[in-house]
Formats: sequence, structure tokens, C-alpha cells
Amino acid sequence: MDLSIVVPLLNEQDSLEELFTRIKTVCHEKSYSFEVIFIDDGSTDDSWEIIEYLSKFHSEVKGIKFRKNFGKSPALSAAFKEVKGDVVITMDADLQDFPEEIPALYNTLVNKKADIVSGWKQNRQDNKLTKNLPSKLFNAVARKTSGVQLNDFNCGLKAYRREVTQNIELYGDMHRYIPVLAKNAGYHKILEKQVRHQARKYGVSKFGPSRFINGFLDLITLYFTSKFGNRPMHIFGLIGTIMFGLGFVATFYLGIDKLFKIFILDKPARLITDNPYFYISLTAMVMGTQLFLAGFLGELIVRSNRDRKIYSIQKVLNLD
Repeated sequence: MDLSIVVPLLNEQDSLEELFTRIKTVCHEKSYSFEVIFIDDGSTDDSWEIIEYLSKFHSEVKGIKFRKNFGKSPALSAAFKEVKGDVVITMDADLQDFPEEIPALYNTLVNKKADIVSGWKQNRQDNKLTKNLPSKLFNAVARKTSGVQLNDFNCGLKAYRREVTQNIELYGDMHRYIPVLAKNAGYHKILEKQVRHQARKYGVSKFGPSRFINGFLDLITLYFTSKFGNRPMHIFGLIGTIMFGLGFVATFYLGIDKLFKIFILDKPARLITDNPYFYISLTAMVMGTQLFLAGFLGELIVRSNRDRKIYSIQKVLNLD
């Protein structure tokens, strides 16, 4: 199969039929063999009923229904386990992405033998103050922190080699950082292609201003997990050892200093416990021990079962 098109959605009943019709038209024009996997992430409208209706008349339509809203990352993760196409396309269901961009993304990925081709929205039809400007700042920080040179991490329209989708672990809100996760997994040929963008035709956006705050927090998490996720002892153990060592040396110095004054200088010396530096040193030793233990426990957790199922599926359609 040439293409697997993955469409996560939440309350998008008005756009689904038009979206599938446009996808099918494009794929038939290019003679692609394809499937469309809709993931209903806990919709409360008639989205799932429409997906069921489409599946009755179009064998290409497949579906996954979550029991409740788990988020976009779990939705993509569930779909990636089912894709059959050599190339996987992800796109949003709100019709702000153009299905007509699929052939260009497919050709770029195949002809340039890329791992990922990420869309870069042009002439964004979003509010400049609440979305465009924060997005530019977010993308600049993400580029600097991750080393992945993309202008639009948040664009949902992307093309992947299927191998990439099988070798990344999605959780939390990490869907916006799939290129970074792929890079950390060893897939370095990540390209970008300009794509069109249009205003939402139906419904309302499901993402508020909090997504940028969450995005920055996820970026920090991703940075540390990519550096130390598989070796937590390297960061916690190192800091803990340094703090314990400094505290021990300082405490040892205080003891030697008191003995020197008493036995060498024959002078009275105050109790070590009367010296505030003793408590600072003791605190450093305690914190160092705790950090070392945190690193050790982290190592045990990393080596435990890593198969985390972070969603619950209620129904599936046409998935073998």
C-alpha cells in the first residue's frame, strides 16, 4: 500500500465527509493505493457515526474510537500501530490543511529519500496576536533547544516513512515534537515543505493559549529525556555525588579546624553544631544522597517494562 493517512479528530462532524472526499479524489488522481484512519478522540457529537457511515461505502475508511478524550499524541500512537502504507501522512480534520498537498509531500519524501517531510504553513489564517506571534517564539525556542531546523513544529500535515512511525514513543503532548523524537531515535533526514493554510471552515479550535505553556514545558522535558532519559544516574548521580562530596569535605574541614585549635593552638573552640556552615554542609550531604538515590531508582524504572498504554479503545472499524 502506498499511503496511510492518519486523521485524529475531536468533534469535527461537519468536516469529515468533505475531507474524505477530497482525500479520495487526490489519491485516485495519482493512482495511490491508500487507507484513511480516523481516530475519534472522545467526540461528543456525531463524528463517530459519520465515520461508520463512510466505512460502509468506502473500504479505505478505517476508524478507532477512544472511550474518552486522551489527546492527540495517544490518538496518533494508536493509529501508528495500525498503518499499512509505505508512507504515512498525518493531517488535522478541521480542513485547515489541504489534502491536495498530499502528492507533493509524498513525492518529496520518496524522491529525496527523507525520513520525515514536515509542513510549513504559509499565510496562516489564525489570529496574529494569540496564535501567530506565540507560535513564532515557540518555534524559535524549539529550533534552538532541539537542533531540528524546522520553522513550524506545530503543523499537523507531515509525511513519514512507516519505519519512523514504528520506532518513536508518543506520550503527553509530544505530537508536536515528533521530528525531535525521530532525530533522537536516529532518523536525521528531516525536511520541510511549504504548504497552504486556510481558516477553519467548521467548528472551533480545540487548542487554547495553554498549549504554548504546555509546549515549552514539554520541550524542557524532551531535552532532558533525550539527554538523560536512558541514563538518569548520569545526571542525578553526578549532581548528588558532587553535592555529597562538597558537604563531606566542608564537614571534615570544620572537624579538623576544631581539633587544630584545641590540640595545636591550645585555644578553646566552639561546638561544631554552633557553626552555621555545619548545617549547610549537612544539608548538602543529605540532598546529595537523595539525588543519588533518585538516579538509582530512575535506572531501575528505565530497565522495567516500558510498554505504556495511555489510552483505552472502545471501538475499531475495518482494522485487521
